Amino acid sequence: MSVTWAATALASGRYSPRGRSSDVRELTDHFNELRSRGRGYLEVRPPGSEFPRLTLGFQHDQAVIHRFDDVDRAFILVGGDTAEAAAVVDVPVMDDLTAFSGDVVLTVDRAWDLVRSFIQTGAPDELGEWCEL
Repeated sequence: MSVTWAATALASGRYSPRGRSSDVRELTDHFNELRSRGRGYLEVRPPGSEFPRLTLGFQHDQAVIHRFDDVDRAFILVGGDTAEAAAVVDVPVMDDLTAFSGDVVLTVDRAWDLVRSFIQTGAPDELGEWCEL
């Protein structure tokens, strides 16, 4: 199975928007290397299409997932009980740390499982509750 993706570059530590297509294994290896460094950002989408697109930003064990259905419609996935709803958590979005409320924070393991599910099914609606931004 293949996927189109862009991510934080390993060499520079900065987001590289240059999309690449690969098998899921290459993306998994890249994600695991970012995870070993403690933070990163990636975007995934089905091959040959621009949308839907999922993004995953994470720092340490906290992650946030966004969904883009087109250039004008964005959603954020409602998190679990990883952080208190009133908490403020910083995770990377592209190259900037961005503050999010705890109610949209997931564990990195859970977030990665959801991204892999999206890659397999192409169905973001099945991942959980989305809040339109």
